[in-house]
Amino acid sequence: MRPPTRYRVILRNPHAHLFEVSCTVVDPDLKGQGFRLPTWIPGSYLIREFARHFVRVRAEARGTVVPIVKEAKDRWRAAPCAGPLCVIADVYAFDFSVRTAYLDALRGYFNGPSLFLCPDGRADAPCELELVAPDIAPYRNWRIATTMPRAEAAPWGFGTYRADNYDALIDHPVEMADFVSTSFEAGGARHDVTITGKVEVDLDRLSTDLAHICQWQADLFGNEPNSRAPFDRYLFQVAATGDGYGGLEHRTSTSLCCKRDELPAPGAPGLSADYRRFLGLASHEYFHAWNAKRIKPAAFVPYDLTQENYTRQLWAFEGITSYYDDLALVRSGVIDPKSYLELVAQNITTVLRGPGRKVQSLADSSFDAWIKFYRRDENSPNAVVSYYVKGALVALALDLTLRTARSSLDDLMRLLWKRYGETSIGVPENGIRDAAIELAGTHLNDFFARYVDGTEDAPLEALFAGFGVAYRLRPAEGQSDRGGKRGRNANGDEPPVAWLGASLAGGDEPVLPHVFSGGPAEQAGLAAGDSIVAMDGVRMSVPAIEKLVRRRRPGESVAVHAFRRDELITTELTLAPAPDDTCWLALADTIDEATRARRMAWLGREASGPQASATT
Repeated sequence: MRPPTRYRVILRNPHAHLFEVSCTVVDPDLKGQGFRLPTWIPGSYLIREFARHFVRVRAEARGTVVPIVKEAKDRWRAAPCAGPLCVIADVYAFDFSVRTAYLDALRGYFNGPSLFLCPDGRADAPCELELVAPDIAPYRNWRIATTMPRAEAAPWGFGTYRADNYDALIDHPVEMADFVSTSFEAGGARHDVTITGKVEVDLDRLSTDLAHICQWQADLFGNEPNSRAPFDRYLFQVAATGDGYGGLEHRTSTSLCCKRDELPAPGAPGLSADYRRFLGLASHEYFHAWNAKRIKPAAFVPYDLTQENYTRQLWAFEGITSYYDDLALVRSGVIDPKSYLELVAQNITTVLRGPGRKVQSLADSSFDAWIKFYRRDENSPNAVVSYYVKGALVALALDLTLRTARSSLDDLMRLLWKRYGETSIGVPENGIRDAAIELAGTHLNDFFARYVDGTEDAPLEALFAGFGVAYRLRPAEGQSDRGGKRGRNANGDEPPVAWLGASLAGGDEPVLPHVFSGGPAEQAGLAAGDSIVAMDGVRMSVPAIEKLVRRRRPGESVAVHAFRRDELITTELTLAPAPDDTCWLALADTIDEATRARRMAWLGREASGPQASATT
């Protein structure tokens, strides 16, 4: 057995946000040992250039300095020497996200790809990790939260951990802080939750709700009550801040960032929209333990962390997961069907408001994630579609389509789990389509051609009708209107609403972040980044512009003065009718028993709602 590669992480200078990270190779290559650093992290499809945070790299062997040179942006090579060879890097860590690394006097956190060099030829060797903290306040109160197996470290303690190989080493993020924690059992596994940050949280309620969600997901893939999860322990690492949102999946854990107001406060009644959002995020990342970490594209088996790994299937691994994240909330009983349909309608609204859905297919969005999805600019709404959000809607349409063929997306996920997840075989590029056709028939070729490879909107209105759900569209009632609710003018009783054709930001100094393709603002010659000075000779703020547009009627013109960079431009903007791009859904009470049974099988429970016709 090969000797382990030994890593050591020291909190060198928290105030300067510096980790000291060493990598020791007992038997280095006699021709000169090479080292590489990943350029991206699985689950976040962007070349992130982690090496840019390496401040200094040096090497030594048996107390003697060893020359080391940088050969490429992410590669170093040490001069030939007798081992053990130790390469030491000072790494700047000040990215408060779930992707990289962070260190200050309140918290330490890291993902392995951003810190750990991989010695050439030793990716399969076992690894040891020693975590070291200064023996001074406040670090004496810090604990360690990670699912990396302990070697000599005490539970929740600094010390030595182990991993089977480099891939396992970098799939266990590490949280270091004086956090609060709770635990629960689900799927036959222990689940821990740690929360870093100043919070007041009802840990009992949080544990109860997460336990329901996690057990439901284990049951989905096990296809029976009280099924076991594919791990013995799972960890939710939560960093709570004033304003944050994000998550990243790992095989036995997830890192989450949320607003502290999204966590359930002690004694808080009901289930707030903020808390529902957090539960949806946790549900999403937990579902990835099956769909993305174990069922994964063939292009990711194995990962090549030195360059982009292209696949046209991200819409399934992220979109299907995005569909199930909220569906798990209603199926597990954490929210009711009306609340679930509100979330679905908000997703529909998000997609309908993006002209890019008619330009980029889900397959192309998946393929181009590396250069487009994570690099948004002012034209992104016109050119890009989210494989998360539209992917979730296509997954919904696929589920309802399969259910009309006496199958379901549940069946498809279980088939993928047996065929690819349990066998560790990557899903070929057409594997999901082929599996769906296997369940429902060749007519699904057309479904995938139109809604995955093409840019058509999925036929949700017609599909919903077969499940007793009424699909409604109306104009937006302002920028803060996310959809999901009936709205003031749902019946069309009020005069037509006017539309500017651009988004607004900046408060008292309005700026146009996005100008939508074919809209009034574009036709008037306005561009993203323009600063609005006045309309009809009156100085404007964002609220004032929204009020002016609401007062006017489609077809009316407005004189606009704006700055483009430092040059004043004047134009005439003709308002257009606001598009019906805001969705709300209603449960239909008057439905036949067959429709009611289909709806109950889909949502997992029965419900009543506002009177609505399922056929109009």
